[in-house]
Amino acid sequence: MCHLGTIPYLDAVALQEQIRTRRQDGELPDTLLLLEHPPVYTRGRRSGSEDLPFGEDFYRAKGTDVVATDRGGKLTYHGPGQLVGYPIMATNDVGRHLRTMEASIVSALAAESISARSRHEEGIDYTGVWVDERKIASIGVHVSRGVTTHGFAVNVTNDLTPFSGVIACGLPGVAMTSIAHELEHGTADLDRFRTRVGHHFCLAHGRRQRLVAQSELETGPLLVPA
Repeated sequence: MCHLGTIPYLDAVALQEQIRTRRQDGELPDTLLLLEHPPVYTRGRRSGSEDLPFGEDFYRAKGTDVVATDRGGKLTYHGPGQLVGYPIMATNDVGRHLRTMEASIVSALAAESISARSRHEEGIDYTGVWVDERKIASIGVHVSRGVTTHGFAVNVTNDLTPFSGVIACGLPGVAMTSIAHELEHGTADLDRFRTRVGHHFCLAHGRRQRLVAQSELETGPLLVPA
């Protein structure tokens, strides 16, 4: 597991690709990156022009970049105060990978006294984690040669306004929420929740945490899971 702080979206994509290659070559174990992004809309493989009703240039002029990605899903937003997780893991069952990710986020939210759930049985656009009918976490992945990239984004203290005026997750009128919005007095804490997500993600996968530096992931020797 590696905490990266705030990192531009395309830099994170390049890092994931580098780690994925090392994972495919057996040089690294499964790895979870935890980070934040500057404001950016990302478009998944199923995203269409209707997801950004005013056109990409309009949103860029407002200070939010727009980037096409190879992950599944449609359009979502990333920004400061949102916890993003990129599991770079070997898998032979993408469905199980998604459900385990959802379950780990649900458990981490329960530790914040927030009751959440998966709605994947309602259709592909409902992948993610929900509090009643409000979406609190988005999920989208890509798999290459049996190794995943991309992952999840949980709204913690981030501004939810950028979700307005776009078609987020392919669901017109979807209500987005955050930990800060759900908790009384806005007592959300990103550092605390990052720790909880790391703990529950590892529990869900039957693993123990090992924190590593970014330099180890890029050029370090073989990492042996703890």
